[in-house]
Amino acid sequence: MYAQLMMLMMEISNLGSLNEELDVKFGLETLCVSGIQADDKDISWLWRNCKRLKKLQLRSCESVGHGESFASFICCVEGLEEVELRKCRSIIDRVLLRLAENCASLISLLIYDGCSRERLLEFITTCRCNLQKLDLRLPLDLNNDHLLAIAMNLRGLSTLRLQSCCLVTGEGLHVLGVALNPTLEELALINCDVVDREVGLLATLGQNLGMLRKLDLSYNEMLVDKELISMLVSCNHLTELKLRGCRKLTSMTMVTISKTCNGLQSIDIMNCPGIGAQAVEFFVLNCPQMKQIVVEESKVSDMARTWACHKFIEVTSGS
Repeated sequence: MYAQLMMLMMEISNLGSLNEELDVKFGLETLCVSGIQADDKDISWLWRNCKRLKKLQLRSCESVGHGESFASFICCVEGLEEVELRKCRSIIDRVLLRLAENCASLISLLIYDGCSRERLLEFITTCRCNLQKLDLRLPLDLNNDHLLAIAMNLRGLSTLRLQSCCLVTGEGLHVLGVALNPTLEELALINCDVVDREVGLLATLGQNLGMLRKLDLSYNEMLVDKELISMLVSCNHLTELKLRGCRKLTSMTMVTISKTCNGLQSIDIMNCPGIGAQAVEFFVLNCPQMKQIVVEESKVSDMARTWACHKFIEVTSGS
């Protein structure tokens, strides 16, 4: 039975005699563990029996074990393809070091809410993997040094997601855009001060990242039409656009999108008070490839809903 188990989510609270009771061979490919405490030492049974893992998620963990347990963890990471670390600041150094040294198969890395600047930089510059997706929410731990290292060492990235990264500047993003031009298909700059702070940044990124298919600029509350439009006119391959919470945008943006982003299939304009029902209606009528619009129901007129149904466009208020 356990050998056929492919995914397991567990919260560590009382180890007790689990070492004896669960000494079985799991066939797990996905493991999500939360709540490992610093004094939880005897968890070698977990890593020892997860030799086929492809995806590992750690949430609010203060340890991955000591002694034999840590040795078992090292063996566990060798075949990983995806790693997610949320609120694991106290173990991030050790985990990133082992990933850099022992995991050549890693293609996706997510780090939220806590990381060592030095260890992250070392990982970027020394890892042996062909990383394709990097997702970072590190308000005070990510800076231009990391962006420059990514530009130099992770040129195979197809997805880069940055959230609430306050210390990066336009210079760092410009260098990154030039380096990732041939490969980057998805870019997220969510609630990043630099988007509002540096005039002309988005235009430059649009010119450098001609292969973008997905763009997420959600929760940049001071983003204005002119800055966004200056980027979109260069993004001819966009299929997905998220602008949720961009409160300064107006109906002008919707008109421009309908004229320039001919291949767009999905858009999220929730919590954009400057975009009204008339603009949504115009958008539905004039975007031939559109499949999904995420917007408040109050902004969807009867005419817009009728045409959306006729054109098989899903209109939803999202989550």
